[in-house]
Amino acid sequence: MDNFASVENKVALVTGAAVGIGRACAEILASGGAKVLLTDMNLDAVSATTEELNAKGYTVACAEQNVTNQARWSEIVELCTKRFGALDILVNNAGIYVGGLVINNTLEEVRRVQEVNVDSIYMGTQAAARVMQPGSSIINLSSVAGIKGLPGHSAYGASKGAVRLYSKHSAIEFARMGLGIRVNSVHPGVIATAMGSQVYDDFVACGMANSIEEAQAQVAELTPLGREGQVEEVASLVRFLASDASSYCTGSEFVVDGGASA
Repeated sequence: MDNFASVENKVALVTGAAVGIGRACAEILASGGAKVLLTDMNLDAVSATTEELNAKGYTVACAEQNVTNQARWSEIVELCTKRFGALDILVNNAGIYVGGLVINNTLEEVRRVQEVNVDSIYMGTQAAARVMQPGSSIINLSSVAGIKGLPGHSAYGASKGAVRLYSKHSAIEFARMGLGIRVNSVHPGVIATAMGSQVYDDFVACGMANSIEEAQAQVAELTPLGREGQVEEVASLVRFLASDASSYCTGSEFVVDGGASA
């Protein structure tokens, strides 16, 4: 894989990189020779992750970032280019999950999930595109909930659907403008993370299952591969999209869900 999806000497920025999918993305990019800036709202957690990756010999740094703060986006991009000399890869991973039935969701919940999951993508894409060179890649983490309807996922799914279409629109614009910046979205199914476990909790809360175990069994039954995904399986796809191996891929959605949406 090191030779096929090479990211040697590229510079990457990964948001929400302290744990879960974000951390896995940062590590797989760094292991391939990329210089990586990890950001997260939890400075202690992202600092600990960065120390662990540095101990493995990778070239990484970290910074605290609230992805809903537009001014901070400009600062983070500037920090990245000053520290590593460029910005070739942006992984817009930071996000939150808000479940619940349509009739129960509050407007505040809906607005919050849109702010974190959608507004941050817009601000990050805009800030990064201003400094990126041709051949750069923006990867936006969406969800299978952004492709198909799921009970208890209306607020979250709407935000992730917006990410999917925003990725397509920006990809077309960048191509037509001759910027040479590719944009794609990645759509994980249920992944073994803290956020993934919230899906099981939501199944129970919405009355779709009587227990966490029953919810897990339902998800496994609906997934042809019969299991939840691992963060490394999502990160491997992200590395492909970050590399020149995917040079003809833009404006597309890439599903990694064990066949659940098939």
